[in-house]
Amino acid sequence: MRLRSLLGLLPAVFCSLPLWATSDELPAATYVNDSILPPIASWHGASEQLMQAADTEWATPFEQNGGIDSPNYADTYAWLDKLAEHSEQLQKVSLGKSPQGRDIWMYIASSEGSNSPDRLAQNHKPTVLVQAGIHAGEIDGKDAGMMLLRDILLGDKQSLLDGVNLLFVPIFNVDGHERSSEYNRVNQRGPKTMGWRTNSQNLNLNRDYAKADTLEMQAMLTAINQWQPQLYIDIHVTDGIDYQYDVTYGYNTEQGLSPSIYRWFSQYFRPQVDQALTDAGHLPGPLVFALDNTDLKQGLEYWHAGPRFSDGYGDARHLPTVLIENHSLKPFKHRVLGTYVLLEQTLKTVAKEHTKLQAAIEMDRFRYPQLVTLTWQDQPLTQTRDFKGIGYSVEHSDISGADVVRWNGQATDYNALPQVGAIKADMQVSRPANYYIPPQWHEVLQRLQQQGIRTSVLKAPRSIRVQQYLLSDPQFGQTPYEGRQRVNAQSKLINLSLTLPAGTVVVPTDQPLGDLAVLLLEPQSPDSLLQWGFFNTIFTRTEYMEDYAIEPMAQQMLAQDPQLKADFDKALQDAKFAAEPEARLRWFYQRSPYYDQQYLRYPVYRSRQ
Repeated sequence: MRLRSLLGLLPAVFCSLPLWATSDELPAATYVNDSILPPIASWHGASEQLMQAADTEWATPFEQNGGIDSPNYADTYAWLDKLAEHSEQLQKVSLGKSPQGRDIWMYIASSEGSNSPDRLAQNHKPTVLVQAGIHAGEIDGKDAGMMLLRDILLGDKQSLLDGVNLLFVPIFNVDGHERSSEYNRVNQRGPKTMGWRTNSQNLNLNRDYAKADTLEMQAMLTAINQWQPQLYIDIHVTDGIDYQYDVTYGYNTEQGLSPSIYRWFSQYFRPQVDQALTDAGHLPGPLVFALDNTDLKQGLEYWHAGPRFSDGYGDARHLPTVLIENHSLKPFKHRVLGTYVLLEQTLKTVAKEHTKLQAAIEMDRFRYPQLVTLTWQDQPLTQTRDFKGIGYSVEHSDISGADVVRWNGQATDYNALPQVGAIKADMQVSRPANYYIPPQWHEVLQRLQQQGIRTSVLKAPRSIRVQQYLLSDPQFGQTPYEGRQRVNAQSKLINLSLTLPAGTVVVPTDQPLGDLAVLLLEPQSPDSLLQWGFFNTIFTRTEYMEDYAIEPMAQQMLAQDPQLKADFDKALQDAKFAAEPEARLRWFYQRSPYYDQQYLRYPVYRSRQ
């Protein structure tokens, strides 16, 4: 999901396959990158029995090719549409179009054959939304979901729909999926042809949840708001170190915005899913990263995502979200079968524990903490962790000139590793009762609407006391990031009284998506719309005053205001200021009625009631 040092993953010198694995451990030349990837041990698990023979009528394309490749867009939907023709319990809707004009299809599996949000809600069952291919090369969830749907609708797992509905998006990043090649993900062991990480506009959909710039993300957020799933699953394949776990997954932290949901995951979801994976011959693990890829003894880092990512977004909007990260060095078939087991058990667990799950969701949605944490600091955890890793050596590379890791494929346990997590609250803000946004900020208001945040509009002018941020020292990103020029600025709150015009948009925070609104509208939040560049025009000065006009104005101001003269004399004690004529003239201009009173003022107001 996030790219770790490639040197920490690949061996220092390309080696041939026979040096790493015997013929009964790994088929020769299954994938073009086999010869440059670390060795792996053979694997056989009970989940292999889930696969149908290649020549059976309802074998998926994945099964037809022996579990080493994944079908393209057309073949994927041809097979799924054929399945839908054979079962009224499977319906299909388009969430929208991609930039290249492809439909983003979603399949609805329900015992009643519902094809709309209203009809689905009438069965009063919890709904699970499974999303595959947000990074289109990481496509395990598509093939696992196709097998599972087949076994539910035509096999012996029909009872799964008795207690739960399934929404399945086989390919989210549909344009990236069709930018397919054998060479797209060098650090991943299959499928033979893999899609591209970003969409056709080179934007990473898994950085777009908060800002919602892409057509794909706007379609997905609309679907979440309309279909109201109780659980959201985002399926990836990870990068990074080698280890024994084949399926790792995580969710929000206890210290985040959805602590009740975290407890449900920890008490009900993880124990049941881990047991199912273990029984099927897989090795599940928590989603962690090495603090140092070249020295595992340094410890592990827990992932605490912000709302630009799926799981951090789920935390902010109180949508239980599971981020699956299958291990990239495990063969494709191995990963797909593990994903199947996880998805099947998810449906069972949600059906069984949905009352507790919905209670946790409601507790978090209406918690309304008075202090909202915008940023988090890393902090050592009191507990250590035993970690099922892979043995390695560190060698000097004549190619890079640096020390690099060589994984040897041997199971190696690392006991009592220290752990670090971003769990210490750093920057916090008080929760306002409302935000007020002038109507001219159309793009900002559109994004809030797409997120599903409830707003209203003032029908008449309103006189009110509010707070406003004064911004200073803006620092712009040196290069664009995800298509935007990000900015960070210092901020200071001031109190003022003003009359808001009719048409001003009101954003209350006492709503289920109130926490998300805070993270989008507080300027110091790393995923605020300000930091994503939606307000960059406020950093531009558009009116100026010539020196020949400032000089006589300054003389008048000094003569009329003794306090101003005292302040100016004090300012002159700063040698740097005193030596800069432009700074001295600007000092008077900024205190004059001619100065732009909106410059560096954040055009979003806060009220305490």
